[in-house]
Amino acid sequence: MLLGSQLRRLREARGITREAAGYSIRASESKISRMELGRVSFKTRDVEDLLTLYGITDEHERASLLSLAREANVAGWWHSYSDVLPSWFPTYVGLEGAASLIRAYEVQFVHGLLQTEAYARAVVRRGMKGASAADIDKRVALRLERQKYLLSDSAPEFHIVLDEAALRRPYGDREVMRGQLQHLIEISQRPNVRLQIMPFGFGGHSGESGAFTILSFPESDLSDVVYLEQLTSALYLDKHEDVTQYEKALKELQQDSPGPDESRDLLRGLLQLS
Repeated sequence: MLLGSQLRRLREARGITREAAGYSIRASESKISRMELGRVSFKTRDVEDLLTLYGITDEHERASLLSLAREANVAGWWHSYSDVLPSWFPTYVGLEGAASLIRAYEVQFVHGLLQTEAYARAVVRRGMKGASAADIDKRVALRLERQKYLLSDSAPEFHIVLDEAALRRPYGDREVMRGQLQHLIEISQRPNVRLQIMPFGFGGHSGESGAFTILSFPESDLSDVVYLEQLTSALYLDKHEDVTQYEKALKELQQDSPGPDESRDLLRGLLQLS
């Protein structure tokens, strides 16, 4: 995505159309569009030819962009789990790992970055009925691997609004749920985590359309991406007007929910009742 956005910027600065750019690398206009959106892999020769077309002659700048092209084609660590993942999810894992700010609303269950191993296993087992124990273990292992990023030295900011429904809907037995609630209390005290609970008592709110995640990146060339998961696919929205609507909805959810301290008190109350 980063390389694609930089290639788009260079093309537009020269006033070159996608059609002309495609012709220079023996490709279609639609392929240039997919390259600029980061939706396809990059051939080094194509990037070299485009840089020449765009007038980039400085060897340092060319080397930097070609290095980025090589990095873009390296499979991420999560690709070893691709055999147990739906086809659309590896893209999300890659974006999540590159984000500097993750904002989300979740209603069905606790967000994957905050799940305990026991809770994650219950969720995965429910979603992968009939799967082998080995496949379930592998999916859970991926979820735990994703969580390491949240606890690392380069951890992103993570702002999450959990609907109370996610906390009252049991996955696993009583001890699993108690362990999950305790984990939420503890991890919510990390400096990079802002956890809020949308209580039942509030009634209708701006998250009525369902769960969503907004990913923001440290590179100024990259636009925010909204991730919407569906039953058989996922949507990745990056148009400004779409992102703005989801940012507005999340801001309202944050304003209408109790703050982090009050939300921890709510979690403690649920823990006592469990």
